Amino acid sequence: MTLPDLKDITVEYAIRMCGGSHIGNDILILDEIANMPLPREPRRMQCLLLALCTKGSARYFVDSVEHKVEAGDLIIINQGRVTYDCTMSPDCRGMGIIISYDFFNETIKSVHELSALFLFARNHPVFSLPEDKASFIHHTLTCMRQKMDEPDNHFRREMMQSMFLTMVYEVSNVIYSVQSRTSEHNTRAEEIFTKFILLVEKNFRTIRRVSWYSEQLCISPKYLSETVKNVSKRTPNEWIDAYVTMELRMLLRNTQRSIKEIAQSLNFSNQSFLGKYFKEHVGMSPSEYRRS
Repeated sequence: MTLPDLKDITVEYAIRMCGGSHIGNDILILDEIANMPLPREPRRMQCLLLALCTKGSARYFVDSVEHKVEAGDLIIINQGRVTYDCTMSPDCRGMGIIISYDFFNETIKSVHELSALFLFARNHPVFSLPEDKASFIHHTLTCMRQKMDEPDNHFRREMMQSMFLTMVYEVSNVIYSVQSRTSEHNTRAEEIFTKFILLVEKNFRTIRRVSWYSEQLCISPKYLSETVKNVSKRTPNEWIDAYVTMELRMLLRNTQRSIKEIAQSLNFSNQSFLGKYFKEHVGMSPSEYRRS
């Protein structure tokens, strides 16, 4: 595979390919996982895909590793992963959800220990759920689809976030239960990534220099960059920018602070620099985002 030539899978692409209940290009619910846009040829995920198999079986590759899916299995494919060669049995059934990372980051900003969840999902793109947990996930997806199909519901986006967050906590509880029963140990690279993310979570509002984070971890900036990129498919700068952008979106959307005050709270030298940073990463000015 030649990675730079790969086409992307986005929410917009999935909507075009298979339709389904959706809100803009942020979130799409699929009634049948047979309709999921998992390709035969390699494509790179630029969104989050979460699906539950309720009947039958399937197989697919993620980053050159084959995964098999059976009834009761949860599928998680996150950003940056390369997936291909998906096949399903004729009786394969289930539901799925595809969400943009902007929507995802905005929704899970209150979830702690996100790095541990990220690592688990990366190392376990498929894992089995207890019957009651699988039933809960399926019921939640069904409720989300029903509410999503109410275009006159003024709060349907907020309801999607609330129900999705509930589902995240339910899956997280299963993950922690699995981890407590196993003797798996993270590799050195995964430990570095976890420590890096925890540092970023605590310090991104004031410190955005990769060299500072490498100093705290007692490794070189180059080694930190290579390690984080190998584990997560994203560079340290991309992770830091993701946290800063997520915080900016939250403050612009949910507070009445002036842009100058927000710039000061996130250690930007001035309001103009924040505006340039935000437009570079989001595609619009802070004022335009707040109005939208």
